[in-house]
Amino acid sequence: MMGHAAMAVTAVRYLRSAGAPITSRRPVDPLPPPELRAVRDDEHPPPDQQEFRRVLGHFASGLTVITAEDETGPTGFVCQSFASLSLDPPLVAFMVGRTSTTWPRIARAAACCVNILGAGQEALCRTFAMSSARRPDKFAGVAYRPAPVTGSPLLDGAPAWLDCVVRAVHTGGDHLIVVCRVSALGTDESAALTGPLLFHRGGYGGFTPRPQDR
Repeated sequence: MMGHAAMAVTAVRYLRSAGAPITSRRPVDPLPPPELRAVRDDEHPPPDQQEFRRVLGHFASGLTVITAEDETGPTGFVCQSFASLSLDPPLVAFMVGRTSTTWPRIARAAACCVNILGAGQEALCRTFAMSSARRPDKFAGVAYRPAPVTGSPLLDGAPAWLDCVVRAVHTGGDHLIVVCRVSALGTDESAALTGPLLFHRGGYGGFTPRPQDR
């Protein structure tokens, strides 16, 4: 006969595989072990880091602020490495540096809100792009409200937002790949009229939607 503990573990694994929500939310391990592998003799050496940055800078990306609330208050950081991942179940993913001081607080909360920034929010973006050492209270003067499911900070004026629960964290070199299940989402259509805030080759810019796309 299967013991109660084994049955519970089996049930949780099944619910996760089926995409069902888990009612108990435990803190997420903020730093899973890195995958280390030596370069073989027949492999090319990795590209220069500065050249890597320069080339990838030609790819324009949107900007988000990932926010959470832990026992010490609200926290957040700017993230341009964000993407939708799955429709069924509804999953998104974002990447965060392993040295981030904000990520461990989000991991403890095991939940977050992805705030997609609009073209008029460059100043807000610059605020959250600062390190915690330079700006300990990034939320000073910033208007927000609790997201409907997790209570994570939902920034006023964000054209779109996704209220999420962290489901998995994977190692990706010097970054972590964070997979989240979307619990709620929404848009502010008046804010969306200005288009998204974009980052390209080290600078900020915008994109105005065509009238038929609004």
